[in-house]
Amino acid sequence: MSDGIYLGKTFKSGNSVALRLPKGLGVPEGTPVRIVREGRLAFRVEPVEAPRKTIDLTGIWGTQPGLKPLSTEDRLFEERALDWEGKRLKRD
Repeated sequence: MSDGIYLGKTFKSGNSVALRLPKGLGVPEGTPVRIVREGRLAFRVEPVEAPRKTIDLTGIWGTQPGLKPLSTEDRLFEERALDWEGKRLKRD
C-alpha cells in the first residue's frame, strides 16, 4: 500500500493472537522485536538489538599446558612474493 499504511488481520496461533507483517515492511525473517503497548489497541514494534556473540573458553581454558599466547614478535611474518599466475605450479 502507499504512504506506509498496511492492512492486516489478526489470527489465532496456538493460545495467542498473531498479526502477520507484510513483506513490504522490510522486516527480515527471524528478527527479534519488542512490542510496546501504547493504548488499548495501539502497539509499537521495534527491533531488539541482539547481544554480541562471544566464544566461551571456560571449558577448554588451561587444558593445553603447552599452548601459550603468541608474543608480538611471533605475530609478525615476512612478506613473500605470491604466485598469482600459477607459474610455479607443477603441471603435467
